[in-house]
Amino acid sequence: MNASDVSWGAPRAERADAARNRRLLLATAREMLAESGPDRLTMDALAERSGLGKGTVFRRFGTRAGIFQALLDDSERGFQEQVLSGPPPLGPDAPPRERLIAYGQARIRFLLEHREIARHSIDGRQNVPTGTQTPLSRAHIRMLLGRIPLGAADLDLLAMQLTAALDAPLLLYVSASALDAAADRAERRLTSGWRDLVDRVCRP
Repeated sequence: MNASDVSWGAPRAERADAARNRRLLLATAREMLAESGPDRLTMDALAERSGLGKGTVFRRFGTRAGIFQALLDDSERGFQEQVLSGPPPLGPDAPPRERLIAYGQARIRFLLEHREIARHSIDGRQNVPTGTQTPLSRAHIRMLLGRIPLGAADLDLLAMQLTAALDAPLLLYVSASALDAAADRAERRLTSGWRDLVDRVCRP
């Protein structure tokens, strides 16, 4: 990977006991999701199932939505690894236009696969659901656009607009009404639409 590529960064260092508790809590939360679905995953239930104190769970996650945010962040790290060092075209060593198409399509699949977790990660105190923050996604898209000859385009603004097309809230609104019943068909439409969007934006 070239030095100008996006550095997604590594998680902050944790004390050994904190890291161990985090791994235990995330593994326990995933077990509970697989067994009973998201509605049964609460702070109290997670504390009881994991064998850790309620204070430990509350300090780690803050709110019930924080549990789902942590699960989403944990899965996000695996996605980022594929972007950084996975096989092309998502990973390095593919032309930037192909990587941009592959990135958006992979991002759509990731959000759809994790849509239940993403829905529950939205904090009810938020006035408008904002979904996952995407500055690194925007930076990656901006980096790829910079390697495509686009003339006098405002690449910062264009990267922001393309990132908005991948934001979790849009997919969550669609998935809430339609994707659960026809997820495969919706994925095909969304990924095809992303390819068409990139092709139009990057047309010579």
